[in-house]
Amino acid sequence: MAARVHDCLISGHDLSALLAAGGAAVFDCRYDLMRPGWGREAYRQGHVPGAVFVDLGEDLSGPPLTDHGRHPMPSAEDLVALFSRLGIAAGTQVVAYDQRDGSQAARLWWLLRYMGHEAVAVLDGGFAAWQRDDLPERAGDEHRATARFRGAPRRDRLVVLDQLATLPRLVDARAAPRYRGEHEPIDRVAGHIPGARNLPFMDNLDADGRFLAPDRVRARFRQALDGVAAGDAAYTCGSGVTACHLALAARWAGLDEGRIYVGSFSEWCRDPARPVATGPEPGSL
Repeated sequence: MAARVHDCLISGHDLSALLAAGGAAVFDCRYDLMRPGWGREAYRQGHVPGAVFVDLGEDLSGPPLTDHGRHPMPSAEDLVALFSRLGIAAGTQVVAYDQRDGSQAARLWWLLRYMGHEAVAVLDGGFAAWQRDDLPERAGDEHRATARFRGAPRRDRLVVLDQLATLPRLVDARAAPRYRGEHEPIDRVAGHIPGARNLPFMDNLDADGRFLAPDRVRARFRQALDGVAAGDAAYTCGSGVTACHLALAARWAGLDEGRIYVGSFSEWCRDPARPVATGPEPGSL
């Protein structure tokens, strides 16, 4: 019987069983925008055995080509080179995790799926859940043998700046105070892209950082989408990272994962001539 493909979320115990059977390539994606070196140091102190560290700023972002946001989309060629270096071949079961909420791991999940690799899941609850389950850890650096990654970009999953006006629904993953323009710690102005509805990614999780039941997540998406098909929606955030978390949540809820505007608000607000909205939009959660 063929091995099960994990393409959305995976529990710590299921990942532990996969590792015992030698059936997973695991990547530690922990990252802190305000402390860029924190993730690698945390990884070296302790990680899921066999996990290889992947840096969101250096590995999962690239030169500004399709967008000019804070974490630009890597080129297809760079992604092929990266995934080959990480030892990801056709059929390799990949598991990505971060500290807790999946917000950084979802970026690797989405990039692999964008490149046509569907056997990729996010560890539900992250490394914190792994530790709470008293599962084994390992310290230091680890590496995988290289492989030949074969994949091609699914351009229909990517939204660029000049397509925004044609979108039937744009949904913003940021916390409500940032979306409404009440607080902005990073970008030059506060607020959101006019017309974007708010669906804070953190509200799809419980207090431990694990995803809520699929029906509860689905109900939240249905309210934000308001009659628009999930496959026609696009997700945005500050820099195109937590937007991927909404795509992951949509899949968990049994919906089409939609599209990602990677440039997100950090690209939109670079030009002072572009309007910025504040306050809530109808349908926001």
